Amino acid sequence: MSHWASLGPRYMPFADIATPDLPFSRLVRLSLFQISVGMTLVLLVGTLNRVMIVELGVPATIVAVMIALPLVFAPFRALIGHRSDTHRCALGWRRVPFIWKGTLLQFGGYAIMPFALLVLAGKGESGDAPIWLGHSAAALAFLLVGAGAHIVQTAGLALATDVTPQESHPKVVGLMYATLLIGMILSALIFGAALQDFSPGRLVQVIQGAAVACVVLNVVAMWKQETRRPQRSTMPVTPDPTFRESWAQFCQGEDTVRRLIIVGLGTMAFGLADVLLEPYGGEILNWSVAETTQLTALLALGGLLGFAYASHGVGEGSDPYRMTLNGALVGVPAFALVIFSAPSGLSGAFLVGNFLIGLGAAIFAHGTLTATMNRAPKDKAGLAIGAWGAVQATAAGIAMALSGTLRDVVNATLDASASIGGYVIGAAGGYLAVYTLEIILLLVTIVALVPLIKRSTARRSEQAAAVSKLALNSRTTPVSSAGSSA
Repeated sequence: MSHWASLGPRYMPFADIATPDLPFSRLVRLSLFQISVGMTLVLLVGTLNRVMIVELGVPATIVAVMIALPLVFAPFRALIGHRSDTHRCALGWRRVPFIWKGTLLQFGGYAIMPFALLVLAGKGESGDAPIWLGHSAAALAFLLVGAGAHIVQTAGLALATDVTPQESHPKVVGLMYATLLIGMILSALIFGAALQDFSPGRLVQVIQGAAVACVVLNVVAMWKQETRRPQRSTMPVTPDPTFRESWAQFCQGEDTVRRLIIVGLGTMAFGLADVLLEPYGGEILNWSVAETTQLTALLALGGLLGFAYASHGVGEGSDPYRMTLNGALVGVPAFALVIFSAPSGLSGAFLVGNFLIGLGAAIFAHGTLTATMNRAPKDKAGLAIGAWGAVQATAAGIAMALSGTLRDVVNATLDASASIGGYVIGAAGGYLAVYTLEIILLLVTIVALVPLIKRSTARRSEQAAAVSKLALNSRTTPVSSAGSSA
């Protein structure tokens, strides 16, 4: 029985987080808010962008801007986390009010989203509606859902940090990230099956179902998780460093600006494909809605394996900058396979390329976040994560908005009869231009990483030499002393 019990932490990587006061079932229940966030990501970035471009005929530029709108709120996540740290509620809660407010924003956005999309596309009886109504309503819906998801995730991760001991925080973050990817995979499969026979009415049902599921998951996740502390509302406020002071101290770190630039370049390189992968499969490869929605599940699976690989590698002592480089190197052939799938007509190349994109993006994100944490000033880990998240979210938003615009501009200016090597480009020209730009950005990122890897390797060599010298001195000192005594 002892041997059987010892197999638990081995085959369940997060089972050893549990304590008598914090059972594993409670941690799993708390992580349900990540499933609602993953569902939101799949619906906005995966399913809806394909449906809006292919089925509803909305221009890709408008779709890209709509999907990028939720990311406008992402840079404020550091502020939301700070407010939840210092929030003073009469009931003694800090995180729960923010999770609930974020849930209400998500539900409100979902409530108006399907009808706003139908008005935007001019479907059914909404054909006579003014143009501005569809655009403004859809923009509001996407912004509400995105803002709600950011608030829920920020406060939820902070609550997970509060209820677990400090030595378990890294594993708790890993559990939450794994739950997010699992939620993305399950949501992609469910949405794909539900939209197998697409119709505007079915689209309304799917989005309304997502709204209800979001509320249920978040309420179950936060139920009886945070301890009430009514005395907190009367606690004296201690002055903290201002944001300007903390930011100035953070920027004094070595290569801080270069590291943030690398985060932005790499995120933009991987993010340009988010909006166009499913429309590319539907418009160029003639895949159905269900088939293209499953691409998101494939991306999430690659991300889950990439995160596991990066966690194991960094845990075994691998250089985070080297891991970041590995993620960028995986992305280059990934986008090359996606480009190759159009003229060759090989669906397998497109599937493998999508899997490698998810794998490379996860390895890159893990490497940059680990490097940021390792180089963060003392007691500034939250600010370091906030800076990393702000740059990543801003770069992702710019990439999403730029990808659709670039696709439309290239298709509008490109001759329909243009060909490369006998292959008539046609509607694929805009997509291929975006994927080529992603490869270029990854190559620039690799070049920017080289100095960091060299300095990190030199620093590790110096540390190893110092340890070896110290070990040699510790072995020779007793001998010298014995000789002196003799």
